[in-house]
Amino acid sequence: MKVFNNTSQAAGKIKNAVVTTGSFDGVHIGHKIIINRLNQLAREQNGESVLITFHPHPRKVLYPEQKDLKLINSQEEKIELLSKAGLDNLIVIPFSVEFSKTTSHDFVTKILIGELGARIIVIGHNHHFGHNRKGDYSYLHALSKEYGFGVEEIPLKDIENEIVSSTKIRRALLEGNIQRANAYLDHQYIIASRLTNGKGFPGMSAMKTISSLITEEEKLIPPPGIYATNLFQGENCLKAMSFVLENKQGQRFVESSLIYDQFNEKIDHGTLYFYKKIKDGNPLNNGEISGSSVEEAREMIEELIY
Repeated sequence: MKVFNNTSQAAGKIKNAVVTTGSFDGVHIGHKIIINRLNQLAREQNGESVLITFHPHPRKVLYPEQKDLKLINSQEEKIELLSKAGLDNLIVIPFSVEFSKTTSHDFVTKILIGELGARIIVIGHNHHFGHNRKGDYSYLHALSKEYGFGVEEIPLKDIENEIVSSTKIRRALLEGNIQRANAYLDHQYIIASRLTNGKGFPGMSAMKTISSLITEEEKLIPPPGIYATNLFQGENCLKAMSFVLENKQGQRFVESSLIYDQFNEKIDHGTLYFYKKIKDGNPLNNGEISGSSVEEAREMIEELIY
């Protein structure tokens, strides 16, 4: 997958572009249906699939006073997941207040058609774009007759009669319902970050831990508890027990203890894959961690096949 930092950088470098836009937070099963359709249409056009997204998240720029924005993926994670989903090209537009004033007409005619030469524009159900969110499928359909491009709307994906959305996935994660979130995502919830030797826990100095250094403040972290995870460190998949801890200021951080293997200190980056919540509640009890609770959780994780 090729990654461009703006549309002008991509201009002239993408053949017969089949384009969609959106946040694609989570890269969930509904997003993958859109990407699969993009790729199918691109093959029919002898072209390439393109996703245009924005960074920082528009809400962070337009409503900086709101501090409750939580995203399923960091930018790094999103890029990794989109690449795995088979997307050909990702264009990340730097979002600003000035860019937010771009009209729907200019976004389509000057950017999608003018710079990228879009042959087909694919849009998710009920997706809006442009200044004041005036652009939608009906708007695109009307413009397509004037400018000669194709347009297609993708319906919402449902699982067992339940519509999938990033909002529902965030809600499941905030409730600690990892398995439901993973079903919506069609992959495991992940935390990709730099890794460092953990500080361990008071009263359990013998247990070595690994700290995930999460730098994006919008990254959603599940509620405190003990989780069954895998740590991918380089090409190694290491079974782990991960602790989500919360301090008195409400900040959450993640420490992991490997079940069998040794932590490779030479590799300073890794991705945690979350499978199941094993224990509820803040593992830190009065500043210390309960040894019996941890041992019970470890045994449960050892017995899980994943």
